[in-house]
Formats: sequence, structure tokens, C-alpha cells
Amino acid sequence: MAKAKVATTSLCGCFGCHMSLLDIDERILELIELVDFDRSPINDFKEIQGPVDIGLIEGGCANEENVKVLQEFRRHCKVLISVGDCAINGGIPAMRNMVPLAECYEEAFLKGPTVVNPSGKVPDDEEIPLLLDKVYPAHEVVKMDYHLPGCPPSADTLWAALTALLTGKPVDLPYELVKYD
Repeated sequence: MAKAKVATTSLCGCFGCHMSLLDIDERILELIELVDFDRSPINDFKEIQGPVDIGLIEGGCANEENVKVLQEFRRHCKVLISVGDCAINGGIPAMRNMVPLAECYEEAFLKGPTVVNPSGKVPDDEEIPLLLDKVYPAHEVVKMDYHLPGCPPSADTLWAALTALLTGKPVDLPYELVKYD
């Protein structure tokens, strides 16, 4: 029987949720018996290679590239999971939502206390993805099937959710895996 395919990506986040995935420690060997990784920093694939059973999304959408990647994941993944607070509610990056985008640019590139920018121009190279008006949680851009809260969710939470999905069981996580005091 073919292994399930899993893809992961980090949008606007800190990569902490991917670190939790690696924190499953020796269980990674069990996971490798169950899945093949598609796009993921684990194998360094930059594009989704084909249909994917489970997609893990870390981070919210802060720029056009984040939206494009998230939409690509939704098209190719049977099940899509928001992993962590940034994917679920925007997290720390969404703090900029309280400030108009023009003010963010001004502070970052023109008038910030550590800015050295003799040209007085905001960078506008076509290679730089355009910032969105605000940081959007993943579910405001595409339909998400599950949400795993935390900053980051624990390795045990990721393990429990993945193994439930991979074995055809409901994702019914105990309170201890989704509470954060």
C-alpha cells in the first residue's frame, strides 16, 4: 500500500511549529513508515509535487506570496490543518494590523530609529512580495479542515493529530493537548 503524502509550509510565522514537528523525536522514524513528505523543509522541495493527503500550514498570510502558497496547498491537499496561533489568528505578525500599512512602511524604511536609507525610497523590487493590508489567518483565505492551537502546539499534539488522520480515526484531542495556561 502506498504511503500517505504530507506537505508542510511556513507562511508568516517563526518556524516554531516546524520545530515542534521535529520534536516528536524518535517517533519521526515511525512517521516516516507512515508518510512520504511532499513540499517540506524536511526534504527542501519548494513546490508541491502532486496530490497530498495532509497539508500542515504554519503562519498567517502577510503578503501576496503567502496567499498564493496557501491557495496552492488548498488545491492539492485533501486535509488542510492550521498549525499554531499565527495560522489560526495571525499571532505576533498580526500586531501590525493595528497600524495603517503606510505607517508600517514609513517606520520600517524611512523614519525608524535605526533606519539608514539615503535614497528615502521604500523598496519596491518586483521580487519582493507585496504586503497585504493586514495579516490574515489561514481560514480567512481558504477553507481549513482542522486547527491545532498553541505557540507552538506541542510535539505530542502534532503527533496525535497526524496519527489519528493517518489511521482513519477522528481527531479528538484530549484537553491536555490543546490547553495553554
